[in-house]
Amino acid sequence: QHRGIPVIRVIVLGMVNIFIKEKLIVICFSLASTESAAARDVAQALKSLASGARGVAATTTDVPARGAMLDCAGDVMDKSANLIEETKRAIAKPGDAESQQRLAQVAKAVSQALNRCVNCLPGQRDVDNAIRSVGEASKTLLSDSFPSSGKPFPEVQAHLNEVAAGLNQSANEVVQASRGTTQDLARATGKFGKDFSNFLEAGVDMAGTSQSKEDQTQVVSNLKTISMSSSKLLLAAKALSTDPNSPNLKNQLANAARAVTDSINQLITMCTQQAPGQKECDNALRELESVRGMLENPTEAVNDMSYFDCIDGVMENSKVLGESMAGISHHAKNSNLPEFGDSVSAGSKALCGLTEAAAQAAYLVGVSDPNSTAGQKGLVDPAQFAKANQSIQMACQNLVDPACTQSQVLSAATIVAKHTSALCNACRLASSKTPNPVAKRQFVQSAKEVANTTANLVKSIKALDGAFNQDNREKCKAATGPLIEAVDNLTVQISPEGHAAMEPIVAAAQTMLESSTGLIETARSLAVNPKDPPKWSVLAGHSRTVSDSIKKLITNMRDKAPGQRECDDAIEVLNNCIREVDQASLAAISQHLTPRDDISMETLHEQMAASVHEISNLIEPVAVAARSEASQLGHKVSQMASYFEPLIMAAIGTASKILSSQQQMAVLDQTKTLTESALQMLYTAKEAGGNPKAAHMQEALEESVQMMKEAVDDLGATLAEAASAAGAVGGMVDSINDSINKMEETPALDPEGTFVDYQTTMVKTAKAIAVTVQEMVTKSNTNPDDLGGLANQLTNEFGNLATEAKYAAVTAESDEIGHHIKKQVGELGFSCTSLVTKAGALQCSPNDSFTKKELIESARKVSEKVSHVLAALQAGNRGTQACITAASAVSGIIADLDTTIMFATAGTLNRENAETFADHRECILKTAKALVEDTKLLVSGAGASQEKLAQAAQSSVTTITKLADVVKLGAASLGSEDPETQVVLINAVKDVAKALGNLISATKAAAGKPHDDPSMLQLKNSAKVMVTNVTSLLKTVKAVEDEATKGTRALEATIEHIKQELTVFSSSDPPPKTTTPEEFIRMTKGITMATAKAVAAGNSCRQEDIIATANLSRRAIADMLHSCKEAAYHPEVNRDVQMRALRYGNECATGYLGLLEHVLVIIQKPTHDLKQQLANYSKKVANSVTELIQAAEAMKGTEWVDPEDPTVIAENELLGAAAAIEAAAKKLEQLRPRTKPKEADESLNFEEQILEAAKSIAAATSALVKAASAAQRELVAQGKVGAIPANAVDDGQWSQGLISAARMVAAATNNLCEAANSAVQGHASEEKLISSAKQVAASTAQLLVACKVKADQDSQTMKRLQAAGNAVKRASDNLVKAAQKAAFEAEDDQAVVVKSKMVGGIAQIIAAQEEMLRKERELDEARKKLAMIRQQQYKFLPSELREDGEDQ
Repeated sequence: QHRGIPVIRVIVLGMVNIFIKEKLIVICFSLASTESAAARDVAQALKSLASGARGVAATTTDVPARGAMLDCAGDVMDKSANLIEETKRAIAKPGDAESQQRLAQVAKAVSQALNRCVNCLPGQRDVDNAIRSVGEASKTLLSDSFPSSGKPFPEVQAHLNEVAAGLNQSANEVVQASRGTTQDLARATGKFGKDFSNFLEAGVDMAGTSQSKEDQTQVVSNLKTISMSSSKLLLAAKALSTDPNSPNLKNQLANAARAVTDSINQLITMCTQQAPGQKECDNALRELESVRGMLENPTEAVNDMSYFDCIDGVMENSKVLGESMAGISHHAKNSNLPEFGDSVSAGSKALCGLTEAAAQAAYLVGVSDPNSTAGQKGLVDPAQFAKANQSIQMACQNLVDPACTQSQVLSAATIVAKHTSALCNACRLASSKTPNPVAKRQFVQSAKEVANTTANLVKSIKALDGAFNQDNREKCKAATGPLIEAVDNLTVQISPEGHAAMEPIVAAAQTMLESSTGLIETARSLAVNPKDPPKWSVLAGHSRTVSDSIKKLITNMRDKAPGQRECDDAIEVLNNCIREVDQASLAAISQHLTPRDDISMETLHEQMAASVHEISNLIEPVAVAARSEASQLGHKVSQMASYFEPLIMAAIGTASKILSSQQQMAVLDQTKTLTESALQMLYTAKEAGGNPKAAHMQEALEESVQMMKEAVDDLGATLAEAASAAGAVGGMVDSINDSINKMEETPALDPEGTFVDYQTTMVKTAKAIAVTVQEMVTKSNTNPDDLGGLANQLTNEFGNLATEAKYAAVTAESDEIGHHIKKQVGELGFSCTSLVTKAGALQCSPNDSFTKKELIESARKVSEKVSHVLAALQAGNRGTQACITAASAVSGIIADLDTTIMFATAGTLNRENAETFADHRECILKTAKALVEDTKLLVSGAGASQEKLAQAAQSSVTTITKLADVVKLGAASLGSEDPETQVVLINAVKDVAKALGNLISATKAAAGKPHDDPSMLQLKNSAKVMVTNVTSLLKTVKAVEDEATKGTRALEATIEHIKQELTVFSSSDPPPKTTTPEEFIRMTKGITMATAKAVAAGNSCRQEDIIATANLSRRAIADMLHSCKEAAYHPEVNRDVQMRALRYGNECATGYLGLLEHVLVIIQKPTHDLKQQLANYSKKVANSVTELIQAAEAMKGTEWVDPEDPTVIAENELLGAAAAIEAAAKKLEQLRPRTKPKEADESLNFEEQILEAAKSIAAATSALVKAASAAQRELVAQGKVGAIPANAVDDGQWSQGLISAARMVAAATNNLCEAANSAVQGHASEEKLISSAKQVAASTAQLLVACKVKADQDSQTMKRLQAAGNAVKRASDNLVKAAQKAAFEAEDDQAVVVKSKMVGGIAQIIAAQEEMLRKERELDEARKKLAMIRQQQYKFLPSELREDGEDQ
């Protein structure tokens, strides 16, 4: 019993020897020479084992353990004996498989017996118990659910920490005990097993307390790891206790103990992090770190928030952050960890929102500075540039990295080449898009720099690839510097002023972030240990700093609102401009405005026009920025203000060169009005500030914008008029170029129509340009002064064409077609600029034949370019283009048929030769059927290719042209003695032509559309109407010679026509033009006549009456419906009156339709009862007409008058006469005396006298007629003449006298102007001039008489009328005197040469007497003729004039 541990070691060594010998026997059983040695060794080891087993049994006090030890040792002896026996047998049969199998089984039995023997050793059994205990405890980890114990998390965590420390200590004790006695090992392992069970229980409790399934899974996983580590530790301790001298076992034991400690620490760390609030704190810190980069260099937009959205965001988030900070402090103090975590999360989100809003606000402040460029929407994609910039910089860093391999260098070179190529292409595209020459040059220069530096870098990389050494690497590194610099220059930059403006906002936000980070870190510590007073003091300090920094942030954001400083600067500039205009106005009034001699008038005009144009373009951008884009407000306001100083200088310079004081003041006043309206707009824009929530400012802003637009329009119109009059076309050229540049821009709005819509409009505009150009060529020969107005018209038309081309290109089938259209329109624009320039030059030099030739050549080029534009549009959609052309051709056919109807109505459509209608009937029917086939092709062509659609449209036009021609021939063959039938026939083909025109338009709109599109339904309806009208034509053709049915057929066609007109009337489409209520009322009178005609036809049932009724009804109803809709859609008619007029128009047409249908019934079956009902139908129509007239009165308002009222006619005639006289006076203004040889100076004086006298007569008669108009109005107002004299024959006669007198004055004045013109030009005699002047005086006297009949002689109007009449008489007398004087002087100057010979002298006397007698006879005849003319005119004069004439 005194041997103890050495005995155990002996036993262990003995067992090891036995293991070794067993292996030797198994491996070497076939070697007979070694069998005896191996057997001896085994026997010796068994002997040692037996001795050790007895020693162990002797040293233990545990009786069962003692017996187990001896039994196990005996079992080993038995199994070893069996092993030797089996080995012996196996050697005898070396190749026997069965023997080998039995040997392996016996060896395995020996091994198992040895294990049982080892396990019976003191200490080993306790280790096994501990291992079993760990395994049993670990089974609880296999459960799927871990219910919570209900304890608070801190308590569970504290308990886990406590048992974890105990388990770690037990692990260390196991390590120590494995080197001591078996009793120590037994105690240590037993304690370890208990501590592990306690730890596992606490760990499971922690898993149940975890907040999420993920956290629970992590806890369980860590517990399993600790269980495995503990088992390994016990196994290592068991192994080392059996062989203490093994160095490997000691290392394994140390590693196992370390693994237990590490796994415990990992679990504790994880549980600490999983504590409520800890994870949120970590997340918050990470989030704050991620947003910190936003404040480092805010040169890019963070989001789409406006500046005022940023301020609102800061306010809202600061409120949330304040609540969160209070919650963090409160919940940490009370250990309410879940609520603490929620507060931390909410605070983190608020801080991120604050940072994001602050960064965006700083960016907006920076880019709103006028010197910054990033705030403007550029021609390039900043994101693309930033991405390429980052990629290139990273690749360059890889290139200069010493650890970079050769393959990595080549890869980096590829990246650099790829992105620099993309940047160069982007710059090239941007340079082609921008109209700004400075920007274009900058883009090109930047692209060159990038390309050159890239080329140098690629050379360095090639050298490095060829010789991968340090020298070449340094060269490569040096080459990357210029490339990075060139790429950085491409990126949009914020100016230093912008950086300075954003600095206070960024600094406040950074302070807030730093303090918030410290606050959260401190709060995380306090959540774990709330009993730490110094930490609470730190937390309070951080909270105070955060609050102060947020207040500072809000203050800085309010102070730095974008655009406010720029608005103040711009307001100051405009105030200075107004002061300068005021000073110039005072100088102009006092005639002290010094003219500018350093610049031409044309240049000043162009400067003003350019400034006004730019200001006009900036009105809407400033308004948009003031409404919702604060970052753009400073830019736009500064731009606008920059144009006012040159505008004011140019306006003052222009005024200084104008001689008329009135015109000077007009220019200065309009300029000042524009400046004042801009100042008002800036005040409003500053107050609105770009804040979309400032709703109270939106209305004021709209008003100021409208005022400024009106001021710009007024000044622009004045400048354009002055420029065109002076031949200054610079502004027009700029306008055309501006239209071309805008056409290349991407449309801001989505297209509202299809390509067909824009194609149609462009075709009309292009043709209008062609007409204008042709007119310019004509005026260049006849009246060059009109070229300015035509050039202005051409400029406007091209602007419209370019706008439509932009959208046509977007909606085209392919980009290629769109590009081609824009290209052709652009070329047309350049040709237009040339033509406008030539027009201005010719206007300044009207007699320059070379300039005239250049203008004609430019016009030819413009016409050619117009054809190219039309061809491009046709290439875009050949079918729809053909439809447009076809619709135009059909319109021409309809107009031609209208003319033919006029001839037929007048009875002048005569037949040719002796042809009859039968000669044309078959041709008409055949052509009509062919048109039906074309209609089918046209409808199907809408869904087919453009080629087929074009063919169908062209074919239909050809057929309708032929049909119209043969129908006209057929109508003519009926003879002029039957005009009504001719009209019926032509109306039938006109209806077909109208239907075809509508069908072509519908086909054009439906081309390429899906079957469920509304335009396809419209196409089907149009096709039905077309077929109906063709069918009606066929019926009419067949019945036209049938006397019994042709009236009925005509009435049926008219009814169908009225129904179709009603359909158009009822549609919501507005009419192409509007008309006046007077015209509408005039058209209603035809309804009354047609109604009477229809009632008479219904009673007589004669075919002739029915045909006449059909024709009259068709015209009357169509005219009424057209004029009703046109009058209802007049801009001055309100919605209620419009709806009322449309309703009664519909009722009137419907009622009349009912009347015609009733007449049709009577014709087919005439009865007395049916005829009696005609009165009811006609009464219904009459009531509808009355309602229509009342609706027209409502349209006109209180000033409605009857257009048939003689007094109204008189007033209109007076005003018309005044206009005619003024036109004649303008014609006189343009006359100049003809040039004569030097010796005729005295006749020049006479011609100038003629012109001056004629001008004074024209002015006087104009004043007279206007005074007569005022007198006539006064009579109506006094009641001496009825306002609406329905049956006042007397007033009507008086008005007729006034009308005839006014017409005579206008006609006489016109004759006077023509006579003056002819006299000045040398084509008429003075006698004709004298006669014309006397006629003016006579007609003036008649007008005065007509006005005096009922007038008050003492009224002011009558006095003015008398004064005007006296002025006309004086002017006429002066002209007569001047002409007579010239005639007498001419007579005096005539030299009569008397022949000296007798015969010649007598012959001369006879000739003179003969001429005298002839002149006397001609004079008598002329007097008689004049008397007869006056007698005839006297018969038609009103009674008042005749009586007064007799008195005189």
